[in-house]
Amino acid sequence: QVRLEESGGGSVQVGGSLKLSCATHGFTQDSYCMGWFRQAPGRPREGVASINMYGTTTYAESVKGRFTMSRDNAKTTLYLTMDSLKPEDTAIYYCAADPTVVWRDCDIGSWRGPPLHVVHAWGQGTLVTVSS
Repeated sequence: QVRLEESGGGSVQVGGSLKLSCATHGFTQDSYCMGWFRQAPGRPREGVASINMYGTTTYAESVKGRFTMSRDNAKTTLYLTMDSLKPEDTAIYYCAADPTVVWRDCDIGSWRGPPLHVVHAWGQGTLVTVSS
């Protein structure tokens, strides 16, 4: 029942923009900590942004000021608007959901996302490639 689906990835030039979407199915997001994570080749998965039940967002220092996380009014779709893209932003981007993280702890600086083995808590990922 629970499923997350990312879309919107692609190839862009340095300085370009891209908007990712994450459609959620089979659960309500009201009390969930939701986030975007990314993984580049040869690097561990890292947090990008998070949003709590009140709509408060947090961002990794590497994307602060360039990326914006949001969701639709129905709380069924997450978005990640990426501006001023850099080559180091190249990665597979994943969305994730975790109902066990209370709103105060929904901070991308400390929240590592749901356990990786809880596969339904993660989307399949969408590839973003930023060319020089």
